[in-house]
Amino acid sequence: MEFKIKSDYQPTGDQPQAIEKLSTAISSGNPHQTLLGVTGSGKTYTVAKVIEKTQLPTLVICHNKTLASQLYQEFRDFFPDNAVSYFVSYYDYYQPEAYLPSSDTYIEKEADINPEIDKLRLTTTANLLSRPDSIVIASVSCIYNIGSPLDQEKNILTLMKGQVIARDTVLMRLGDLQYTRTNAELSRGTFRAIGSTVQLYPSYKDIVISMVFEGNVLKTIDILDPYNFTKIVDLDLEKSSLITINPAKLFITDPKTQGQAIDNIRKDLQTQIEKFKSEGKTIEAYRLEQKVNYDLSMLEEVGYVNGIENYSRYFDGRKPGEPPYSLLEYFHYNTKKFHKKGFLTVIDESHISLPQIRGMYNGDQSRKENLINYGFRLPSAKDNRPLTFTEFQSRTQQNLYCSATPGEYELSLSKSSIIPTVAEQLIRPTGLLDPEVFVRPVKGQIEDISREVLERKIKGERTLVLTMTKKMAEDLSEHLKEKYKIKVEYLHSDIKTLDRADILESLRLGNVDCLVGINLLREGLDLPEVSLVAILDADKEGFLRTPTALIQTMGRAARHINGQVILYADKISPSMDIAMKETARRRITQALYNKKHSVTPIGINKPIREALLHRNSSGPAPKIKELAEFGWTEIEDVNPQSLTPQKKKVLIVKLKKMMTQAANSWNFELAARYRDTIKKLQ
Repeated sequence: MEFKIKSDYQPTGDQPQAIEKLSTAISSGNPHQTLLGVTGSGKTYTVAKVIEKTQLPTLVICHNKTLASQLYQEFRDFFPDNAVSYFVSYYDYYQPEAYLPSSDTYIEKEADINPEIDKLRLTTTANLLSRPDSIVIASVSCIYNIGSPLDQEKNILTLMKGQVIARDTVLMRLGDLQYTRTNAELSRGTFRAIGSTVQLYPSYKDIVISMVFEGNVLKTIDILDPYNFTKIVDLDLEKSSLITINPAKLFITDPKTQGQAIDNIRKDLQTQIEKFKSEGKTIEAYRLEQKVNYDLSMLEEVGYVNGIENYSRYFDGRKPGEPPYSLLEYFHYNTKKFHKKGFLTVIDESHISLPQIRGMYNGDQSRKENLINYGFRLPSAKDNRPLTFTEFQSRTQQNLYCSATPGEYELSLSKSSIIPTVAEQLIRPTGLLDPEVFVRPVKGQIEDISREVLERKIKGERTLVLTMTKKMAEDLSEHLKEKYKIKVEYLHSDIKTLDRADILESLRLGNVDCLVGINLLREGLDLPEVSLVAILDADKEGFLRTPTALIQTMGRAARHINGQVILYADKISPSMDIAMKETARRRITQALYNKKHSVTPIGINKPIREALLHRNSSGPAPKIKELAEFGWTEIEDVNPQSLTPQKKKVLIVKLKKMMTQAANSWNFELAARYRDTIKKLQ
């Protein structure tokens, strides 16, 4: 299937030239190109048009989950008939395994896996193995080890109506694919046998596959709703009579090579034990022997063990030091299988994402060094790792860097590429200009900004204020509240993710007039009600006041027709000078375009999505109307002891549907609350 955009949008402004320039370069095999697009210029739509023109499978890498989910929704809307997937770290909470020699403290790995994100990761790999029209929106976790695509492909189970195959053979194969057999209620990744019927809840889809056998013949295959077990019409199944079942986990062991892998683990274990003993490390030798032998017994018994990824090198057939299989290998496998010329890697907000990718490897290796030296892991654990930056570069064939402030690294690669390609996209479809920038003295900055916030409040507009420290953000917020009765909130790293979203929504709704922050008011925030961005102590050179940080922060005022920026400074620092000149250059270009094409700038009226999680005055607990019939209003009110078994079943079904709805809307915090309540009921 071809990539085909379904949208009422049409390229406007300088989008057509950017689309043509980038598409031509990529179709010609150019390895590096940059899209320098200002905030609100429609970079996502431009990238979508490039994908449609080049027809290349595409990996989009973002620097955080929030931005990834936002882009996923946009690409899913643009390409409703194509395989658009979401691939981020699946942990709600993650404490990596570690050892601190200074205090002789071993920290066991603790992880709370989000089953909905786990499902989406498995859906991603399933799509790449089966669909030529794949687009994956991923966080930087896509460079981590996830096992071999070849092993995943080899272990796909294909069944057909009328196929001669014994029921017990299917049950054994499902076990090999790491599905868990149960006699109780089905959940994702489990199966059960009821007489001649086998029911499977795949790990990567919200369906139940029901198979009925007559003797050694698979008579029927049906798709059921996992909540009420009603039949779902599946056109692909009706057309082909085929169903494919992917493994339940990304790391899958091949029974044919498992024995050899275990033998190699035992050999390396013995070598490491002897090494420890020769160094007089008897405790480390004993510790390692106990740990690895337990893992091996689990592998021999059930074919899987928690932490199996630390032995992945043996199962993959890799040599020590060889890079692991990451999501990029799935893209290479996809292009080879479907005879594509290659795939495209889009690095979103490249000025942040590329440094993140560059820094992953060293942090991972230093932590594992202690685990190996003190007998908690075999040296092979170091081969369960993210890619190095060099390895990442060698695996991405064609790159498109997107940013309003691309770094020198990506610009130099793009300018020195086979076809030098840096496409500027400075014109917004709305005709809005970059904000006016004013410089005012630091002395009296607090009172001055107070007056400015009050002026905006009277007009029904919002203000963002950037301080240097958390303490200053909190003090300024208190000052504005007490002296001027301004509705103000502060936003910094101590504020939980869920609370940040609520604060930003309150700002847009007008329940907050001013938001005071430090470094969280930069990339990815779309706040069209904000007409003023004020940056205190703007001349203090450093991480928070680099040219990139200043340009990105100033861009938050570019969504309002009256957008302005005030820089409080006693001198024009080098960073300020660069940021102001670049903003002025863009503003002049935009104004000339508007004049030439008779464009009148219009403000943005962006609807606010209804929040899935509502707060009440007593605290952050969400009110759930579905609980009303049981006499409760909040999730925390649920008391399993007060329910009959039948009522528990009814409530579980309702909560599961709500959990899925929340997860599908990318509200994973709310989905996690539902999940925990379901566990309590079960």
